[in-house]
Amino acid sequence: MKRVLHFVSYILIVFFSFPFAILPYSISLKIGGMMGLLLFYLWRSRRNIAVENLRAAVSRGAIKIETTPEAVIKQNFVNMGKSFAEIVKIYFGLGKRIFDRVGIKGIGNFRKAQSKGAGVIFISGHCGNWELIGIILSMKLSRVYGIARPLNNPYLNRVIERTRERYGNRVIYKKRALKKLLFALKSNEAVGMLMDQSVIISEGVVAEFLGKKDHVMKTPAIIARKTGAPVLPAFIRRTRNGHLIEIGEEIALDSAEDYEQAVYNDSVKFSGKIEEYIRENPAEWLWIHRRWKRIHD
Repeated sequence: MKRVLHFVSYILIVFFSFPFAILPYSISLKIGGMMGLLLFYLWRSRRNIAVENLRAAVSRGAIKIETTPEAVIKQNFVNMGKSFAEIVKIYFGLGKRIFDRVGIKGIGNFRKAQSKGAGVIFISGHCGNWELIGIILSMKLSRVYGIARPLNNPYLNRVIERTRERYGNRVIYKKRALKKLLFALKSNEAVGMLMDQSVIISEGVVAEFLGKKDHVMKTPAIIARKTGAPVLPAFIRRTRNGHLIEIGEEIALDSAEDYEQAVYNDSVKFSGKIEEYIRENPAEWLWIHRRWKRIHD
């Protein structure tokens, strides 16, 4: 019965999303933005979470905005709607115009890191159209292995996995991922990690994120120290004509002699790059996520 429900939901999603694929890019983008705006008004629970998250960050002095939290989150939903429209076109194999409108800044930083022969770890977050960044880097620079959780719907999961691999991505599912991840780095491949969400205590360190303590992912720091792979921040943001991916310089690992302290310092430093992005692009981060849920004041 569950399999039938998964298949029916898959068919409905394909049916609903197909118009976005066949419409001209500019029109599908406009409709996607309108759909995001509609969700802002209808999806009350997530809208409230997003507004509360941003308002709290502003009150802590962790971020400054030039307008109200509600206005920023409204644009945030519009951006998510546009990203949805873009990803649908890509999944249907009609993403060329989107790809042509993505620029990359900092390619030299990647080539320099790759020349060390230990692989490259990209750190990023749920920023901008984060699905697009992995595809573009794989298409234009180097194959990127991304760590993900499989979707509950096997039909949807298969489509997403095949689409990513069509453009050069390789998916490593979180369960038993370490061995494959280490092998990829040993082969001088690139690995991408989204490290902005709250993690369980065994996977993180307790540190501030946008002015409030929670668990910050420590996996990138541990793997970087184990393999010697350079760590580079990589983010994507929406521009007037498309998107821009910015690859930062290698982040030097901490020099503390105590291992645990060094991992802590590295994790905070890596997470700080995501905070910088959010401060500069407050309407492009996934505010609807319950980020601060494991430690209560």
